Amino acid sequence: MGLIFIRTIIIYVTLLVVMRLMGKRQIGEMQPFELVVTLLIAELACIPMADTSIPLLYGVVAIVAIFFLHQIVCLLDLGFKPMKALLSGAPSIVLNKDGVDDKQLKKNNLDVSDLIESLRAAGYFSLDAVDYALYEANGSFSALPKSGYEEMQTSLPVILIDEGKFDKENLRLTGRDKSYFLDILRKQGCKSEKKVLVMTVDGNGKAYFQRKGEKYKVLELGWEEKIW
Repeated sequence: MGLIFIRTIIIYVTLLVVMRLMGKRQIGEMQPFELVVTLLIAELACIPMADTSIPLLYGVVAIVAIFFLHQIVCLLDLGFKPMKALLSGAPSIVLNKDGVDDKQLKKNNLDVSDLIESLRAAGYFSLDAVDYALYEANGSFSALPKSGYEEMQTSLPVILIDEGKFDKENLRLTGRDKSYFLDILRKQGCKSEKKVLVMTVDGNGKAYFQRKGEKYKVLELGWEEKIW
């Protein structure tokens, strides 16, 4: 027991020194290659701590080797732009002045509901309240709101159509049936909900409507009273 305790202290101190030398970004929001390094170091640290048959020096040497590899990758990341894009990726603009960019979403294994969730977490509840939204290379989310965006968020929008499919629960929430909204789609030149990338509607009857591959529209449905 005492031996394991001492080995754990040595590995802990080694990890503390190595992580500190890797810099502040390694401790905060990590790039993909930094996450790989962190996972490898964690695995390498566990083995010599738990298994006394493995020489402690093996674990320390492996951790230090990973540290030097990390430093080399960091130099390449900082010194060569093409290498930086290859190692860390690039920001993806998933919402612009034309609306939602579903190609960029799919490129990042995301869908419209993921985007809306990220917007809500950032304090933006309407898709039309934001000019640009993007996911950074490290996965964090950023958005540039429109001037006076607060006035566009007087009621909580819900997803009515998500990539060609009606959300039955939210449809029931509106108090209207499917045919009511299909009629609205036809008036916009859209014969089927399958052509719709996203449609949201709030309690005031304001709808965000975007066909696949086209610019979005904001529609006023003319509801006489607020639904929610």
